[in-house]
Amino acid sequence: MEFITDYRTERYILDTGWEDLPEKAKTHVQMCGIDLMTALILGSYGNQFKAGQKLARSMGLTGGIAVVGSDTRYNLLGAAIAMGHSSNSFDIDDGYRMICGHPGTSFVAGTLAAAWERDVSYREYLTALSVCYEVTIRWAIAMQDHYRYLHSTGCYGAFGTAAGVGRLLGLDEKQLNNALSVADFHAPMTPVMRSVEYPSMNKDGVPFGALVGTMAVLETLNGTTGKTHILELPEYRQYLDTLGQVCYGTQLYFKPYTCCRWAHQPIRACQDMMREHGFTHRDVEHVKVNTFQSAARLSKIRPHSTDEAQYNIAFPVASALVHGDVTFAQVREEALDDPDVLDMMDRLEFSVDPEMDRQFPDRRLAWIEVTLKNGARLRSKVYDAPGEPEDPELGLDWIVRKFKRITGPMLGGADQDRLLEMMTQQLDTPVRAVVEQVNAALRHDI
Repeated sequence: MEFITDYRTERYILDTGWEDLPEKAKTHVQMCGIDLMTALILGSYGNQFKAGQKLARSMGLTGGIAVVGSDTRYNLLGAAIAMGHSSNSFDIDDGYRMICGHPGTSFVAGTLAAAWERDVSYREYLTALSVCYEVTIRWAIAMQDHYRYLHSTGCYGAFGTAAGVGRLLGLDEKQLNNALSVADFHAPMTPVMRSVEYPSMNKDGVPFGALVGTMAVLETLNGTTGKTHILELPEYRQYLDTLGQVCYGTQLYFKPYTCCRWAHQPIRACQDMMREHGFTHRDVEHVKVNTFQSAARLSKIRPHSTDEAQYNIAFPVASALVHGDVTFAQVREEALDDPDVLDMMDRLEFSVDPEMDRQFPDRRLAWIEVTLKNGARLRSKVYDAPGEPEDPELGLDWIVRKFKRITGPMLGGADQDRLLEMMTQQLDTPVRAVVEQVNAALRHDI
């Protein structure tokens, strides 16, 4: 293999300023900032975050950096580990279709920790997030082509985290190239489809991507040398040609429900059908979900953990039919024995529709057939998931509504409004103030 090192990737990461971003990109990264905070807040109530904090403390990684949802402070690596265990733990974070994963959650832990350490403004944090999206998605596309295997979020999270942490810690272009090369080499090759079929906290491998990316920067600062990353291969340099011109971050999708994206289409179909035809779960005899093969491969077991509930297609669809929504309340451990939901799971059938499968992953589509106990048979239209980049309703207002709906159990309305004001209108606010505002407002009695 021949690699060409000309530091184009590194100069883009280090030199891009807020004023260089197109207006659409600025709006989208504000949406991302809110959405990633939603994920961190929700994740701070889960067992995976508890495990991440316990790990960081057991390794002696305490320090001065505050993390979302904790009263313990950590050093840079400890904070990246802790928040790396929360950012994806309720599967509510953004995604990019062509890499089949979640770029934002992959690098937010290390980037937010570095933003705190360097006491930067929220605007500078958003700028770092923006460049992370652009290089992470490009690296992920190249990586999946290079290895010919669907390695998911944790893998490209190593590269993205090194980019965000390296920028904020002030590396020069040669140091950053070294850190990116180390991260590229050691990136966790997460076999995501195994976790789809056998759900656990392994999920998309986010914690190890955050760990490796942060370590790559620290290794660089302490003298470890590395060479070459995938974007330096000639066949992938086309992606560098569009840096600063094509904004991949404006093509993200956003998730309204706390479960795998591939279950969102039948969830929305169920919600709409129930509103349109006026039936409840008590009226349902049988539901057939027609979808694409990867979605049909999702687990259908009765879950015993929140991870088994999220990386599942039957449980979220059943929850939507019974409760009308799928949020924290439906997938937390305390909700997994709901007898109505478990009964509804037994009434579901999943089938691969060849046309839906043909269009995957460019589009993720599904439709449902509902048989009611009175004998009526209802058929839905074909559904995209809500929050796709083509969704005409998607925008800052959509993200704000999601933030309020998802974090409602954790934050009062006035606290939500204050945080949203800081994250949309007061961009010169220090990142530290935003995190401290979150932690002061979080409820601990849910």
